[in-house]
Formats: sequence, structure tokens, C-alpha cells
Amino acid sequence: VQLQASGGGLVKAGDYLRLSCTASGHAFRSYSVGWFRQTPGKEREFVAAIKWGEESYADSVKGRFTISRDKNMLYLQMGSLKPEDTAVYFCTAQQAGSPHVASNWGYWGQGTLVTVSS
Repeated sequence: VQLQASGGGLVKAGDYLRLSCTASGHAFRSYSVGWFRQTPGKEREFVAAIKWGEESYADSVKGRFTISRDKNMLYLQMGSLKPEDTAVYFCTAQQAGSPHVASNWGYWGQGTLVTVSS
């Protein structure tokens, strides 16, 4: 499975942005999927996931971000963006164990940068 994230960019605080992740391979449709983000010098941080059809979110994005999927696509709709949401966002697939732990995921996209100005 190969993943390609896109949709990042420079936005202002309060704006909306939708990230997309294109996946190759039919197996993707049976995998758990998720989004993580990372800032320089910090570990990759869980953002959202869909596991067994159920969505989960980090507390920091709950109510502002929505994860969704459709066939070989994964999306992250981000709203009410804050400067602290600035990070490189990664899409991921195939997970075992806790979805909140980056090392539990098997496939990763290359990341897309989101910058939120104040």
C-alpha cells in the first residue's frame, strides 16, 4: 500500500482546510486509517483514526476536525484552525493495538505541511 497526502498550505487562524490521502491497492479498504501530525523536535502526534468503522480524535482537535474515507481516499476536514495546529500531517493505514501510538501503524504517506498564521 502506498499513501500520498496532499492539501496542506498556509491559512489563517479560524480558516478551514481539507487534507486528502490517496491510497494504492485494494487492501487499503480493509485497513484502519488515521492521521498524525508532527512538529520539529517532537514525536508524531495522533490526530484522528477510523478503526472498525468508528472514529476517534485527539482531544485537541475534537469538534474541529473530521476524518472520513471513501474507497481509496482518506480525508481530514479541519476547521477553526489554530496556530498550534501548524505541523506536517501524515496519513497512515494498517494498525494493530492502540491507534494513538505511531509505531502501531504500518503504512505512511510522505506528509503535507499545514501552516496556520495568527
